[in-house]
Amino acid sequence: MASTSTVSNASATTGGRLLVDALTANGVDRVFCVPGESYLDVLDALHAHADIDVVVAKHEGAAANMAEADGKLTGRPGICFVTRGPGATHASIGVHIAQQDSTPLILFVGQVPTRELGREAFQEIDYQSMFGGIAKWVVSIDDAARIPELVARAFACATSGRPGPVVLALPEDVLSAACPSAPAAVAPAVAGGPDPDAAPRLREMLAQARRPLVILGGSNWSEPAASDFSAFIQAWNLPVACAFRRQDIFDNRRPQYAGHLSLGMNPELAELVRDADLVLAVGTRLGEIATGGYTLLTPPRPAQKLIHLHADAAELGRVYQPDLAIQSAPAKAAALLRGLEAPASRAWDDWTRRAGELHARYQVVPAPHAEARGVDLGRVVAHLDRALPDDAIVANGAGNYAVWLHRFYRYRRPRTELAPTCGAMGYGLPAAIAAKLRHPDRTVVCVSGDGCFLMYPQELATALQFGSAVVVIVVNNGMYGTIRMHQEKRFPGRVSATDLRNPDFVALALSFGAHAERVESAEAFPAAFERACAAGRPALLELRTDPRQITPQSWLAGHG
Repeated sequence: MASTSTVSNASATTGGRLLVDALTANGVDRVFCVPGESYLDVLDALHAHADIDVVVAKHEGAAANMAEADGKLTGRPGICFVTRGPGATHASIGVHIAQQDSTPLILFVGQVPTRELGREAFQEIDYQSMFGGIAKWVVSIDDAARIPELVARAFACATSGRPGPVVLALPEDVLSAACPSAPAAVAPAVAGGPDPDAAPRLREMLAQARRPLVILGGSNWSEPAASDFSAFIQAWNLPVACAFRRQDIFDNRRPQYAGHLSLGMNPELAELVRDADLVLAVGTRLGEIATGGYTLLTPPRPAQKLIHLHADAAELGRVYQPDLAIQSAPAKAAALLRGLEAPASRAWDDWTRRAGELHARYQVVPAPHAEARGVDLGRVVAHLDRALPDDAIVANGAGNYAVWLHRFYRYRRPRTELAPTCGAMGYGLPAAIAAKLRHPDRTVVCVSGDGCFLMYPQELATALQFGSAVVVIVVNNGMYGTIRMHQEKRFPGRVSATDLRNPDFVALALSFGAHAERVESAEAFPAAFERACAAGRPALLELRTDPRQITPQSWLAGHG
């Protein structure tokens, strides 16, 4: 680290200013943060950069979720700044989401001065030990002069291969240190392309199949890539099942759409996977949920022939040993597939028709239970499906309420589904806020359970402060529904720790300055939703649902 005495006034800057210059050079236009004294020099440098929007969340976990959602929407690293110790531990949820969702994210964390490292100083954490298992790269910047180099490497690491999170620790004295001005480095992402020699073998295997199934997933699907993939499916007429919470890559209205490989999976879809003689997995890791706990495809060698295309070579063969492995980022994989000449005749057309029909049957909203009271969530989601424009962005966290959303809402365009594949509660509201800031001209809806919403309700203040006019739908059934469902299966009638005593959600939202209404029936929802969308500010609709209707098919008979 250069000392102050060796730096001329003409060329002097500070580590904090170098860092913000590096962000600007790498195209950053927005950062999410909760301020902390450990990175005051960065905050001061941001003051001079009006081209970077600084969004201040009320909780570090929410700030990290906002940055992760921004990374999903843009394909560029979402940027989050938090202070050391508690700030970093709170923000770790965003890093874990980014890892499992393959989202580019850079978390900058304040750190104690270098002279105090290793002494367990106030709020000191060893970030390499803490984040090493869930981040692609963790580094402490201990020399201010290396900031441009290491920030550029962080951007390249977060976006290359399988995208993911990077964590950079920032000791206080490095940020305040005087150092020579230096041009900010820019390191482009490295996107792997397929081996062209694989195309003939790929086409041959597909053409010889009788019951092929495409499993689609992964991150960073642009509009052009999704269009190329759709053209391939149209030409070949192959059935498509989307991996867990990756439904927005392929238009769910298409006749080839077979459904969603999700929690509470359609049994007929599960049977379709088992019956397939060839699986073409594109972009997806073929994780636990999409494979029904690794039972629909059994590792290491599934009964079905397997062609696996993925951006990261390390994922090819990690769980499943494919018959044909192709390393390729989504855009180049889709272009390869689109270029495959379709056969003159297809042996699987009836098979594809069966797949589309089973999804159409599954998507019909069932009648509520005869004793049900309150809002029928199936009818609410069906209205959203009819009313929302194709480019609307829908965000959610985790909970049984999401089963209705993912089953009855049809996603149409890429980057319109913000939902954590790691099942993190509380994600929906911060993600929706980030989405509305990124796309202020589009409708953004957060669907949240009552327990999920209560993880970060204070972020309504962030939405009001920064003009993020999201519509929040809170599904209030007075319990942690997913846990209650499993509890009733294993310990029927023995309710423990799963009841919720909720606040008045409408009064809470009004106290922040949001528009808010309580909805007591499905019939009242369309008009209330229209008023919420027209409010011109953040809006919350509380839906009182029957706690006994635990899923679209399941009813808790013993619940009072």
